[in-house]
Amino acid sequence: MVSKQKILIVDDDNNIAELISLYLTKECFDTMIVNDGESVMPAMETFAPNLILLDLMLPGIDGYQVCREVRAQYSVPIIMLSAKGEVFDKVLGLELGADDYMEKPFDSKELVARAKAVLRRYKPSNTPTENSNDKCVEYADLTINLTNYSVIYMGHTVEMPPKELELLYFLASSPNHVFTREQLLDQIWGYEYIGDTRTVDVHIKRLREKIKDHANWKISTIWGIGYKFEVRN
Repeated sequence: MVSKQKILIVDDDNNIAELISLYLTKECFDTMIVNDGESVMPAMETFAPNLILLDLMLPGIDGYQVCREVRAQYSVPIIMLSAKGEVFDKVLGLELGADDYMEKPFDSKELVARAKAVLRRYKPSNTPTENSNDKCVEYADLTINLTNYSVIYMGHTVEMPPKELELLYFLASSPNHVFTREQLLDQIWGYEYIGDTRTVDVHIKRLREKIKDHANWKISTIWGIGYKFEVRN
Protein backbone atom coordinates (compact mmCIF):
# COMPACT_ATOMS: atom_id res chain seq x y z
CA MET A 1 0.00 0.00 0.00
CA VAL A 2 1.37 3.41 -0.98
CA SER A 3 1.47 5.82 1.93
CA LYS A 4 -0.15 9.21 1.53
CA GLN A 5 2.00 12.29 1.17
CA LYS A 6 1.82 14.63 4.13
CA ILE A 7 1.34 18.39 4.04
CA LEU A 8 1.88 20.68 7.04
CA ILE A 9 -0.41 23.74 6.97
CA VAL A 10 0.87 26.70 8.99
CA ASP A 11 -1.69 29.49 9.31
CA ASP A 12 -3.01 31.45 12.31
CA ASP A 13 -6.44 31.73 10.67
CA ASN A 14 -7.88 28.34 11.50
CA ASN A 15 -10.83 28.78 9.15
CA ILE A 16 -8.48 29.20 6.18
CA ALA A 17 -6.31 26.34 7.39
CA GLU A 18 -9.30 24.01 7.73
CA LEU A 19 -10.51 24.94 4.24
CA ILE A 20 -7.08 24.21 2.76
CA SER A 21 -6.99 20.93 4.66
CA LEU A 22 -10.41 19.97 3.30
CA TYR A 23 -9.35 20.44 -0.31
CA LEU A 24 -6.09 18.57 0.23
CA THR A 25 -7.67 15.61 2.01
CA LYS A 26 -10.10 15.28 -0.91
CA GLU A 27 -7.00 14.84 -3.06
CA CYS A 28 -5.79 12.03 -0.77
CA PHE A 29 -3.17 13.98 1.18
CA ASP A 30 -2.64 13.68 4.92
CA THR A 31 -2.63 17.08 6.58
CA MET A 32 -1.65 18.62 9.88
CA ILE A 33 -2.50 22.17 10.98
CA VAL A 34 -0.47 24.38 13.30
CA ASN A 35 -1.44 27.96 14.03
CA ASP A 36 1.86 29.55 15.05
CA GLY A 37 5.51 29.53 14.12
CA GLU A 38 6.70 27.99 17.38
CA SER A 39 4.85 24.76 16.58
CA VAL A 40 6.50 24.15 13.22
CA MET A 41 9.80 22.57 14.26
CA PRO A 42 8.16 20.12 16.70
CA ALA A 43 5.71 19.22 13.90
CA MET A 44 8.63 18.53 11.59
CA GLU A 45 9.79 15.86 14.02
CA THR A 46 6.43 14.25 14.76
CA PHE A 47 4.64 14.63 11.40
CA ALA A 48 7.60 14.62 8.95
CA PRO A 49 5.73 16.43 6.14
CA ASN A 50 6.55 16.13 2.46
CA LEU A 51 5.52 19.77 1.91
CA ILE A 52 4.87 22.88 4.03
CA LEU A 53 2.24 25.52 3.23
CA LEU A 54 3.53 28.47 5.24
CA ASP A 55 1.65 31.67 5.99
CA LEU A 56 3.94 34.68 6.45
CA MET A 57 1.86 36.70 8.91
CA LEU A 58 2.08 34.49 11.99
CA PRO A 59 1.96 35.55 15.66
CA GLY A 60 5.29 35.43 17.44
CA ILE A 61 7.77 33.92 14.99
CA ASP A 62 6.76 35.05 11.50
CA GLY A 63 6.86 32.94 8.35
CA TYR A 64 10.19 34.33 7.21
CA GLN A 65 11.92 33.22 10.41
CA VAL A 66 10.14 29.85 10.28
CA CYS A 67 11.45 29.39 6.73
CA ARG A 68 15.00 30.14 7.91
CA GLU A 69 14.74 27.62 10.73
CA VAL A 70 13.28 24.88 8.54
CA ARG A 71 15.85 25.46 5.78
CA ALA A 72 18.70 25.18 8.28
CA GLN A 73 17.75 21.55 8.95
CA TYR A 74 15.45 20.26 6.20
CA SER A 75 15.17 20.32 2.41
CA VAL A 76 11.39 19.79 2.45
CA PRO A 77 9.73 22.06 -0.16
CA ILE A 78 7.90 25.16 1.08
CA ILE A 79 5.09 27.16 -0.53
CA MET A 80 4.64 30.55 1.12
CA LEU A 81 1.15 32.03 1.46
CA SER A 82 0.69 35.74 2.03
CA ALA A 83 -1.61 38.69 1.52
CA LYS A 84 1.52 40.68 0.65
CA GLY A 85 1.80 40.87 -3.10
CA GLU A 86 4.80 43.16 -3.47
CA VAL A 87 7.74 41.90 -5.52
CA PHE A 88 10.04 42.56 -2.53
CA ASP A 89 8.06 40.15 -0.35
CA LYS A 90 8.10 37.44 -3.03
CA VAL A 91 11.82 37.81 -3.63
CA LEU A 92 12.60 37.76 0.09
CA GLY A 93 10.59 34.58 0.53
CA LEU A 94 12.37 32.91 -2.39
CA GLU A 95 15.77 34.06 -1.15
CA LEU A 96 15.09 32.44 2.20
CA GLY A 97 14.49 29.11 0.51
CA ALA A 98 10.81 28.93 -0.42
CA ASP A 99 10.00 26.95 -3.57
CA ASP A 100 6.88 28.93 -4.49
CA TYR A 101 4.84 31.92 -3.33
CA MET A 102 1.07 32.43 -3.55
CA GLU A 103 -0.89 35.56 -2.78
CA LYS A 104 -4.04 35.53 -0.67
CA PRO A 105 -6.82 35.23 -1.55
CA PHE A 106 -5.98 32.30 -3.79
CA ASP A 107 -7.99 29.79 -5.76
CA SER A 108 -8.11 26.47 -3.93
CA LYS A 109 -7.73 24.48 -7.16
CA GLU A 110 -4.60 26.42 -8.06
CA LEU A 111 -3.15 25.81 -4.59
CA VAL A 112 -3.73 22.07 -4.92
CA ALA A 113 -2.22 22.12 -8.42
CA ARG A 114 0.88 23.93 -7.21
CA ALA A 115 1.26 21.57 -4.27
CA LYS A 116 1.09 18.59 -6.62
CA ALA A 117 3.56 20.23 -9.01
CA VAL A 118 6.11 20.79 -6.24
CA LEU A 119 5.69 17.28 -4.84
CA ARG A 120 5.89 15.73 -8.29
CA ARG A 121 9.32 17.26 -8.75
CA TYR A 122 10.62 16.36 -5.32
CA LYS A 123 11.42 12.72 -4.64
CA PRO A 124 13.08 11.73 -1.34
CA SER A 125 16.41 9.98 -1.57
CA ASN A 126 14.93 6.55 -0.77
CA THR A 127 12.47 6.68 -3.66
CA PRO A 128 13.57 4.44 -6.54
CA THR A 129 13.42 5.96 -10.01
CA GLU A 130 13.61 4.26 -13.37
CA ASN A 131 16.36 5.14 -15.83
CA SER A 132 18.44 6.65 -13.05
CA ASN A 133 21.49 6.86 -15.32
CA ASP A 134 19.64 9.44 -17.39
CA LYS A 135 19.10 11.66 -14.36
CA CYS A 136 22.65 12.28 -13.25
CA VAL A 137 25.18 14.71 -14.71
CA GLU A 138 28.83 14.84 -13.70
CA TYR A 139 31.58 17.37 -14.16
CA ALA A 140 34.90 17.87 -12.44
CA ASP A 141 34.13 18.23 -8.70
CA LEU A 142 30.37 18.34 -9.32
CA THR A 143 27.73 15.61 -9.47
CA ILE A 144 24.02 16.45 -9.74
CA ASN A 145 21.70 13.51 -9.24
CA LEU A 146 18.02 14.05 -9.92
CA THR A 147 17.21 10.47 -8.93
CA ASN A 148 17.90 11.02 -5.25
CA TYR A 149 17.98 14.85 -5.31
CA SER A 150 21.59 15.15 -4.26
CA VAL A 151 24.45 17.45 -5.21
CA ILE A 152 28.08 16.55 -4.51
CA TYR A 153 30.40 19.55 -4.85
CA MET A 154 34.13 19.37 -4.09
CA GLY A 155 33.55 16.04 -2.38
CA HIS A 156 30.81 17.27 -0.04
CA THR A 157 27.03 17.02 -0.15
CA VAL A 158 25.36 20.40 -0.70
CA GLU A 159 21.87 20.80 0.71
CA MET A 160 19.49 22.76 -1.48
CA PRO A 161 15.72 23.03 -2.00
CA PRO A 162 14.19 21.07 -4.89
CA LYS A 163 13.79 24.04 -7.22
CA GLU A 164 17.44 25.05 -6.89
CA LEU A 165 18.59 21.51 -7.63
CA GLU A 166 16.25 21.17 -10.60
CA LEU A 167 17.44 24.46 -12.04
CA LEU A 168 21.08 23.46 -11.66
CA TYR A 169 20.42 20.03 -13.18
CA PHE A 170 18.52 21.49 -16.12
CA LEU A 171 21.28 23.97 -16.96
CA ALA A 172 24.07 21.43 -16.47
CA SER A 173 22.24 18.90 -18.64
CA SER A 174 22.60 21.25 -21.61
CA PRO A 175 26.12 22.68 -21.34
CA ASN A 176 26.79 25.96 -23.16
CA HIS A 177 23.12 26.25 -24.15
CA VAL A 178 21.63 29.66 -23.38
CA PHE A 179 18.17 29.69 -21.81
CA THR A 180 15.99 32.75 -21.33
CA ARG A 181 14.44 33.40 -17.95
CA GLU A 182 11.01 32.65 -19.42
CA GLN A 183 12.22 29.26 -20.70
CA LEU A 184 13.65 28.40 -17.29
CA LEU A 185 10.42 29.38 -15.54
CA ASP A 186 8.44 27.18 -17.88
CA GLN A 187 10.80 24.20 -17.63
CA ILE A 188 11.43 24.23 -13.87
CA TRP A 189 8.12 25.43 -12.48
CA GLY A 190 6.05 23.63 -15.09
CA TYR A 191 3.02 25.91 -14.96
CA GLU A 192 2.12 29.52 -15.58
CA TYR A 193 4.06 31.14 -12.78
CA ILE A 194 2.38 34.23 -11.36
CA GLY A 195 5.15 36.72 -10.82
CA ASP A 196 8.11 38.05 -12.73
CA THR A 197 11.32 36.54 -14.01
CA ARG A 198 13.19 37.82 -10.94
CA THR A 199 12.32 34.41 -9.51
CA VAL A 200 14.97 32.84 -11.74
CA ASP A 201 17.54 35.48 -10.76
CA VAL A 202 16.95 34.74 -7.07
CA HIS A 203 17.48 31.01 -7.53
CA ILE A 204 20.62 31.58 -9.62
CA LYS A 205 21.98 33.85 -6.90
CA ARG A 206 21.40 31.17 -4.27
CA LEU A 207 23.06 28.53 -6.46
CA ARG A 208 26.14 30.71 -6.93
CA GLU A 209 26.44 31.13 -3.18
CA LYS A 210 26.65 27.34 -2.81
CA ILE A 211 28.36 26.32 -6.08
CA LYS A 212 31.33 28.56 -6.89
CA ASP A 213 32.86 28.99 -10.34
CA HIS A 214 35.17 26.13 -11.28
CA ALA A 215 38.18 26.12 -13.57
CA ASN A 216 36.25 23.88 -15.98
CA TRP A 217 32.69 25.18 -15.63
CA LYS A 218 30.48 27.93 -14.22
CA ILE A 219 26.95 29.35 -14.31
CA SER A 220 27.20 32.30 -16.69
CA THR A 221 24.90 35.27 -17.11
CA ILE A 222 24.11 36.21 -20.69
CA TRP A 223 23.13 39.83 -20.25
CA GLY A 224 19.74 40.72 -21.64
CA ILE A 225 18.92 37.08 -22.35
CA GLY A 226 19.33 34.63 -19.48
CA TYR A 227 21.77 32.00 -18.25
CA LYS A 228 23.86 29.04 -19.32
CA PHE A 229 26.04 26.37 -17.73
CA GLU A 230 29.34 27.21 -19.38
CA VAL A 231 31.81 24.39 -19.86
CA ARG A 232 35.36 25.29 -20.80
CA ASN A 233 37.45 23.06 -23.02
